[in-house]
Amino acid sequence: MRRQTIFAAVSGLALALAAGSALAQSVEPLAPGATVEGVIDEGDATASEDAYRYDDYAITARAGQRLEAVLRSAAFDAYLELLPEDALGDAVASDDDGLGEGTDSRLRFTVPTAGTYILRARPLSGLEGGAYTLSLTERPPAPRAPRPSGIRLGQTVEGDLSSRDPETDDGLPYDAFTVRARQGDRLSLSLDSEAFDPVVRIGTPANGAFVQLAENDDGPGQGLNSRLIFTAPENGDYLIRVTPVAAGGEGAYTLRLQEGPPPITAQPIAIGDTVDGELTASDGKSEGGAPADAYRFEGREGQRIRIDMTSSDFDTYLELFDDNRLSLDEDDDGGPEGTDSRLTLTLPRTGAWIVEARAFSEGVGAYSLSIAEVEPERAPDTLAFGASLQGEIDADDPRDDDDRGYDAFIVSGVEGQRIQAIMRSGDFDTFLQLGKAGGEFSALASDDDGLMEGTDSRLNFTLPEDGDYVLRASPLGSDAKGLYSLELIDRGPQPQPGSILVGSTAWGTLTTTDATTDSNTHYDAWRVDLREDEKLLITMVSNDVDSFVVIGREKDDGEFEVLGSDDDGLTDTHAKLEWTAPEDGTFEIRAGAYQQGQTGAYALTVEKQP
Repeated sequence: MRRQTIFAAVSGLALALAAGSALAQSVEPLAPGATVEGVIDEGDATASEDAYRYDDYAITARAGQRLEAVLRSAAFDAYLELLPEDALGDAVASDDDGLGEGTDSRLRFTVPTAGTYILRARPLSGLEGGAYTLSLTERPPAPRAPRPSGIRLGQTVEGDLSSRDPETDDGLPYDAFTVRARQGDRLSLSLDSEAFDPVVRIGTPANGAFVQLAENDDGPGQGLNSRLIFTAPENGDYLIRVTPVAAGGEGAYTLRLQEGPPPITAQPIAIGDTVDGELTASDGKSEGGAPADAYRFEGREGQRIRIDMTSSDFDTYLELFDDNRLSLDEDDDGGPEGTDSRLTLTLPRTGAWIVEARAFSEGVGAYSLSIAEVEPERAPDTLAFGASLQGEIDADDPRDDDDRGYDAFIVSGVEGQRIQAIMRSGDFDTFLQLGKAGGEFSALASDDDGLMEGTDSRLNFTLPEDGDYVLRASPLGSDAKGLYSLELIDRGPQPQPGSILVGSTAWGTLTTTDATTDSNTHYDAWRVDLREDEKLLITMVSNDVDSFVVIGREKDDGEFEVLGSDDDGLTDTHAKLEWTAPEDGTFEIRAGAYQQGQTGAYALTVEKQP
C-alpha cells in the first residue's frame, strides 16, 4: 500500500491491474526524478499462490531512453521487475541485489519501444513486507562502443572491466570480441575472474544491436566462473561479450577460446516411448558444461508433443533443439510435481529433433524421460453474444503451453465494444483468456477469480479493433478437469461521461453495467471545465463501496491520462483528493470502486479548496 511522498513531478498514466493479483489495485504514475515512499502490507495485491505482495507503478518512456530504478528497504529483500503495460507475460527486465549494498535493488534498463510500462516493487518472495523507498532516474547516454577485438581458437585474452566501458541495455559494462565460425563449429568459452562474478555471452550483430544466442554464468564445478559450449548455427561472425552478473562488477578477467568437444551423441527415441536413464559425471556435457544425455526423435509439422522428465535424485531440466542444435524451447519446473520438467509444444516443421536431459545445476542420478503425442489444437467453435453453454474439460482436450486442458471459442466484435465472459465450475478453479485470432495464441487479457464468488471467473475487456478473437476456457491448474458453464455478454460501448460543476455534489450508483478500468473495477465519469491553477477538493463518500477517485484527461491517442488519484484520503473507505489544474481545459473525474465487483450508491463532491 503506497503511503507516498513525491519529491518531483510525475506524469499521469492509465490505471491497470497486474495479472494474478488477488485484489484490484491502482497503478500510480512514476516519472524520472521522482522518489516514492511506500509500504508493502496486507492491503496490497498478491501474486498467484501467495508468492509475494507488490506495488505497481506506471512509467511512460520513449524508445532508447536509459532509466534506473532503485528500491531500498530495511524490512525485506527488495526485488524490481519491469513488465509490459498490461502486466501480462514475462518481465522485460528484473533485478534482485543489483545495488551492491545488501539486499537492495537497482534495475537499469533501456526502453525497447515507446509506451507505458509497469514497474513492480516487491519482496523477492513471501508475504513479508514493510516500508520502502523507490526512485526513478534517467541515465546519461552510454559510452560509444568501440570496435570489438578479434579472438581466435586457442587464444587467451587478459582484460579489465571498468566504468569507462560501454554498457549493455541493462546497465552492465562489457568488453566485446569477434570470432568467425562455420556452421556446426563447436566453440568452448572459459571466462574467469577473481574480481567479480563473470558472465560470458555469445550472439550476433544486427543493425548495431547485440542479439544474444547463448550465455553462461557459473560453469559446473567452476565456482563463479563461466563455461559455455556453443554450436555455430551458420557461417558468419559472432560476438562474445564479457559482463559481470550484476551492476558494480569490475576488475580483471581471463577469457579463453578453444575448440569445443563434439556434441553429445543422441540416442534414438520414438514419440510414445519412455526411457529410464542416469546422469553421471562422465556423461557428455551440455553447452553450459553440465552432464547431459541427448535423445533424437522424428516429428512432423503441426504435431503436438509433450516431453516429461522426472527424477527423485536431482532438479531436472529439459531443452529441445532442432537437428542443427538450435534451441527451440526449454523448461525447468513445468512438470506437475516439484522440480520435474515438462515441455508441451507444436512442432513447427517435419524433421529430426533432439531432446537434452540434464540437471538444473550440477545434479546426477537416475531419471525417467517420456515423449507423448497430445491432442492438437483444433478450430475454435463460434460463440455468439448472449449465448450460454455447458462444457467439459477432459483428457481429450488440447493442452496449452502450461499443460492445461482448454476449450476455445471465436468471438467477433468491433473496436470499442465492451465484452464480458463469465465461467463457472463446481469441479475446478476456472481460468479465462482472450487473444487475437490468427497465428500463435497470445493472451491480451485473462482472469482467474474475477466473479468474486469463490473460484469462478469474470473477464471484462474492451476490444481494441474490429475482428475475431479467441476465448479460452480452462482450469487454472494443469491436472484439473470437469464440467463448466460459460456466458458471453455484450456490454455495449463505453458510457459517456456526465457533467459536474465546481461547488456541486453528484449522487450516483455504481452498477455492473458501468464502465470498468483495466483492473475490472466499476466507475462513473464526470467532466468538469477548469482554469489553470484552479485548486479543487474532490471527495467521494460511500457506505457500499471502497471509494476511489481519479482525475485526468483523454489524450490525442484516446488513452486516459491520470493526473491525480486517491483511495482512503478521507477515511478508511472514503476518498479525498486535493488537486490543482495544470492548464485551462476539460478534465474527467472518475468516481469508482477500489475493489473488483463492488457496486452501490455514492456521493461525489467537487469544490474549491478552502
